[in-house]
Amino acid sequence: MSEKDIQKDDLVGKTKAIQDHDHDMIHDLSKRLDAVWRYDQYIENADKFPELQRFWEESKQTEIQTIERLKELIREHVRKDNF
Repeated sequence: MSEKDIQKDDLVGKTKAIQDHDHDMIHDLSKRLDAVWRYDQYIENADKFPELQRFWEESKQTEIQTIERLKELIREHVRKDNF
């Protein structure tokens, strides 16, 4: 590896627009919102399997509860100027 490559690698991840814990919350929220959206399709795909549909419904409801908790944590961080 050349000296130029090493210098470029030293810069990777140095610039932060927000703190890591804030990024983690937003990133995780985005992933969970996508998952909830997909659960509707999973439920539809399992139309001949009621037990599987119940599993996806329960998973969706659990995810929605987790999303609500995460949104509240984000709001708390914003209110406390920790964001």
